[in-house]
Amino acid sequence: MKKSKKVSYAITVRNLSKSFKLPTDKSWGLKQAILNRIKGIKGYKKQEVLKNLNFKVKKGEFLGIVGRNGSGKSTLLKILSEIYVPDKGTIKVNGTLVPFIELGVGFNPELTGKENIYLNGAMLGFSNSEMDKMYDDIVEFAELEPFMHQKLKNYSSGMQVRLAFSIAIRARGDILILDEVLAVGDAAFQEKCNEYFRNLKGNQTVIIVTHDMENVRRFCDRAILLEDGKIIEDGKPDKVADAYLKLF
Repeated sequence: MKKSKKVSYAITVRNLSKSFKLPTDKSWGLKQAILNRIKGIKGYKKQEVLKNLNFKVKKGEFLGIVGRNGSGKSTLLKILSEIYVPDKGTIKVNGTLVPFIELGVGFNPELTGKENIYLNGAMLGFSNSEMDKMYDDIVEFAELEPFMHQKLKNYSSGMQVRLAFSIAIRARGDILILDEVLAVGDAAFQEKCNEYFRNLKGNQTVIIVTHDMENVRRFCDRAILLEDGKIIEDGKPDKVADAYLKLF
């Protein structure tokens, strides 16, 4: 009898929940706080953003996370990237994680493009020697070699997007997390990015948030649909994309 192959997981999420406290009173003085407490007014309301999520991501899997605005997608990515801390639940990450969630986070406009590559690398946990090995690949993919010694403040917004995206996908982490970034740069650069994703072939784990169901169908091995902070569909990209479109 043939033994079944053991599945390796890049990320395991168990019983994950996250909420935020939203202020209901604009008066934040000590006197007002005391009066509110006496009256039994908390001064905030609790918004539950993610509610007891459970899922696993296989190594080499391309996972799409979809849902309407406010469903909790970006909050989930920020928790996976250790930007937010969950209220409860556990996350097990097996490998080096590289997030590309908000353009410009970690960039310093007074530093050159080259200096910003090394700065971003350090923030992602890579040493200078590791970044030395990645540097040429990052610059080549971004197509910005003539500009690497110019200050970032002189870059156009499109050039900054290309540099940030190239760092994210060329910094050789095991897990890549992306938030709405498949439409970066001009048409030629978009096609270059699409070609990169088409050629991954299980060599890297990718988690992407997107509203573009065509990209979900084209690139993803699996997708998860969030609604009101809960997973309401988890499975084949076509099935999840169809379920998403039925929400509107």
